[in-house]
Amino acid sequence: MMASVLRPRALRLAPRAGSPLVSPLVAVLLSLLASLVVSNAALALEAGDRAPDFSAPSLDGKGNVSLAQYRGKVVYLDFWASWCAPCLKAIPEIEAMRKELAGENFQIVAVNLDQQTKKALRFLEKNPIGYPSASDPKGRLPKQFGVDTMPTSYLIDGQGVIRHVHRGFQRGDGVKLRAEIRKLLGGH
Repeated sequence: MMASVLRPRALRLAPRAGSPLVSPLVAVLLSLLASLVVSNAALALEAGDRAPDFSAPSLDGKGNVSLAQYRGKVVYLDFWASWCAPCLKAIPEIEAMRKELAGENFQIVAVNLDQQTKKALRFLEKNPIGYPSASDPKGRLPKQFGVDTMPTSYLIDGQGVIRHVHRGFQRGDGVKLRAEIRKLLGGH
């Protein structure tokens, strides 16, 4: 008789395909993943959607900031945080837009998402802004708007309809944003 050759088996850390445990587990994981992707995509507001009104405490502690108080104006709504590097590059550019468009039917409104408002205030001491910034440390407003990238900004017309969504911020974006704003202002 010949001796049979022993072949080592590969170590299996996962159940075999087709085993009773694999199919239901894979199905559950795939459905959870799909529902997360679909729910986030469904929540993200886009051009043509109505911007939800909100009222949130002002970052400087002096009252509330509300989107409704600027109805009738073109509004640039910017979500930012002190921990977001592109946000910090965008803020001086946004402030320059505010100065350039002063006197127009235009308003910039910001929403800060820092959990500790003192970090945002420290940043603004070094980089002052001339527009209102709401404080939303619990992240309620980005959920309403479906913000999935920082920074995200919304250009909203006088009737409260989102006309342009801008995600992220890179060199040259300020020029593009000014062009979008000018279109809404009637090409001035």
